[in-house]
Amino acid sequence: MNVISALVEAHIFRKIGNDLEFLLLKRASNEKYADVWQMVTGSIESESAYQTALREIKEETGLTPIKFWVVPNINSFYSTENDIIIMIPVFAAMVDENAVVTISEEHTEFKWVKKEEAIKLLAWPGQRKSVGIIYEYFTNRQSIIKFVEIEL
Repeated sequence: MNVISALVEAHIFRKIGNDLEFLLLKRASNEKYADVWQMVTGSIESESAYQTALREIKEETGLTPIKFWVVPNINSFYSTENDIIIMIPVFAAMVDENAVVTISEEHTEFKWVKKEEAIKLLAWPGQRKSVGIIYEYFTNRQSIIKFVEIEL
């Protein structure tokens, strides 16, 4: 069995006052994991993981982040199809509060939600954990967690 990193996860958020709202996208019925609410995800092609995340954000939402970070969390899962463990780097992307979302054909709808609703709607524990880490970092000035910012 091999361990690979072939996917990325990017959580898009906007600041509203002292709070955050997360962008969730609903998978189209013809896609794998149909009708599941998720953040931006995508496959790494011939680029780095962070470049994949930026490309997927643009393709799936039409958005361009104003700031972009590596989240200190790696998600993972086991694929029975290939007998591999997939490690997924996680990114956070802040967009302007008035940014206009244009979803791709991979999704049927989107919504901006508070942390609690994001945690309720996301299917996998690692995704919910990432939302909590991002929220804590950007709303708690006493946070000891440090995110690595990627210059855009």
